[in-house]
Amino acid sequence: MRQFKINNFIVSEFSSPFIIAEACDNHFGKIELAIQMIDKAKKAGVHAIKFQHHLPDEEMLPKIPMSDNFSEPLYEFLKKNALKLDQHIKLKEYCDKIGILYLCTPFSYKAAIEIRDLVPVFKIGSGEMTDIPSLEKISELGKGMIISTGMSTFEEIDRTYNLIVSKKNPLVLMNCISEYPPIYQDLNLLVIKEMMKRYPEAMIGHSDHTGELYSCFSAITLGAKIIEKHVILDKKMTGPDQEVSIDFDELTQLVDGAKKIHLSLGSEKKVHEKEKQIRSWAFRSLVSIKKIPKNKIIEENDIWCKRPGTGIPSYRMKEIIGLKTLKEINENELISWSDLEKK
Repeated sequence: MRQFKINNFIVSEFSSPFIIAEACDNHFGKIELAIQMIDKAKKAGVHAIKFQHHLPDEEMLPKIPMSDNFSEPLYEFLKKNALKLDQHIKLKEYCDKIGILYLCTPFSYKAAIEIRDLVPVFKIGSGEMTDIPSLEKISELGKGMIISTGMSTFEEIDRTYNLIVSKKNPLVLMNCISEYPPIYQDLNLLVIKEMMKRYPEAMIGHSDHTGELYSCFSAITLGAKIIEKHVILDKKMTGPDQEVSIDFDELTQLVDGAKKIHLSLGSEKKVHEKEKQIRSWAFRSLVSIKKIPKNKIIEENDIWCKRPGTGIPSYRMKEIIGLKTLKEINENELISWSDLEKK
């Protein structure tokens, strides 16, 4: 059985979804905003809140292409807004104090070294998914890894999967689309099912970049066991992750919905206790639609199907036709076997 341990929580095919609130850089480097996000994430009921550890000069050159979710170069944005290590330490301590799991994404091997004592597992972003040299070094730190797979082909995911599995590291692969936000036609959520077949030694999750909840709920239904969702204190706050983030009221809805969907995913088809009283009146029985004299051979135009379902079930109609009545049956009366002569 596939499973993945995050502190005391065991993620498995039978567990409820593990929900991560992705704070990303929606704190804009201000620790007081980050703490507000922790408090609200705890209140919403998620398992973990995740931050990002950027060392810009370790992860990129100062001049790189800009995507349209940035209004300024990423290097300059991170120089101004990335949390420092001492801030991460304070946030980890605060998470421990109020009882929510602190997670963090390192965006370079050096960043992973710096936070390795703060996190139980490493979350790896989609941009680093194909960076085999860095992943190999990070895997040697001996922690489980949650790796997003946006912008990647199956062949590229295969390469990373084979590396991490060969290192004996517990692994979660996150289905992901790295559009900010994605168009729904690009989501292809059934890839989750394909990943479950293709990567038998990994748990499969879903990292969502829509600004809504629909695809998260769909992903849970399809089998995703970890859900990562960007959050923001106020949707009016301008930033690169603004359009892909939900607020904390919506995060509460996500947690509630995830629990209910998990409870609903059984595969047993049976008549449940709460259905039995409904069944008694909602199903149809055989009823006389005219007065039927004693010793009359029942014909099709003598009877029909009506509620309640407490008499002879309507599917047995052909068995009744041709039998003789043992008594007079009034119009609109449930027919019982005792009213009829057995063949």
